[in-house]
Amino acid sequence: MVVNGNAKSVTAEVIETLDQILDTGDLFVSRRVEESEGIARILVDRGYGTILTGGGDGTFTVVVTAVVNEAKRRGLPLPRFGLLRLGTGNSLAWVLGASGGAGAKPGLAVDLQRLRAEAGSRNLRLVEAEDILSPFCGFGIDAVMLRDYNAVKSALARGPLKRLAPGPVAYAVAATTRTIPSYLVRRTPHCRIINEGNDAIRVGEKGAMLGAPIKKGGVIYEGPAKIAALSTIPYYGFGFRMFPYADDRQDRMQLRVSVVSPFTFVRNFSSIWSGEYDDLETVFDYFVDEVTIEMDPMTSFQIGGDVRGERSRVRVRLTEPIRIVDFYAPPRG
Repeated sequence: MVVNGNAKSVTAEVIETLDQILDTGDLFVSRRVEESEGIARILVDRGYGTILTGGGDGTFTVVVTAVVNEAKRRGLPLPRFGLLRLGTGNSLAWVLGASGGAGAKPGLAVDLQRLRAEAGSRNLRLVEAEDILSPFCGFGIDAVMLRDYNAVKSALARGPLKRLAPGPVAYAVAATTRTIPSYLVRRTPHCRIINEGNDAIRVGEKGAMLGAPIKKGGVIYEGPAKIAALSTIPYYGFGFRMFPYADDRQDRMQLRVSVVSPFTFVRNFSSIWSGEYDDLETVFDYFVDEVTIEMDPMTSFQIGGDVRGERSRVRVRLTEPIRIVDFYAPPRG
């Protein structure tokens, strides 16, 4: 198991508890991304059938990318992956039914027993951008909000409200005091999305297909975009159903482009959060398997909830499936 030592719920007590529950030498605590490749080499050397991650979406992204790359380099089969819910966003936990793992020793023991013995499995495709495998990535206001959240979290962590720093309160403060006000005066970037793969299809209300397929080399979308994001799972963190059609096609990612204004977002917050908001004039959804996204001017870009900086052009493709622990799937026989 690989645990992010910087994650929200990874305390010294949690690490000690995990170390007692797991076999000696099976717990790895990582505090820097640079450690991931060395840990991946050890994990592949030992031939684990299942590799668990303890942290949020970023931890999962780093570990899976490193392990998949190492296993492929050696021509070895990929392990199954699972996760404990020990981070902040945890979008995958909503998809896979993982419960909270930050409690006392009995709670962690139960979660690990479920992960290792009782849980079923499913195939999950990921998105690949800049050689990183992740459930989702995106340009625009979502990446800006993540950047603002990190700033607010750091500020709160230094004061009397530090216990609220890693969580939804900091997100709410960041959105209302920094991100949304900035988008009232900010120029909306111009976005151009080119199909680099098989036919792309626009998706309408309730998942209905709209118009003719867009062939390879065709322009899928061109115009303003406050968000241009892709995902293979429906959720962002905290249960935000940002990609309601992501599960509909196993051979495609969902691409979502939005020009929803901050006022409209606030006014329709409940339906947008639950994935029920449909407005074909401001939200553009597509099924794609490989695209290039161009943004002018350069715009904040995130992968798996981690801000990567500003980019003007990124190519994103759908990966081959990995096997992942899924508590909603039938138990292993």
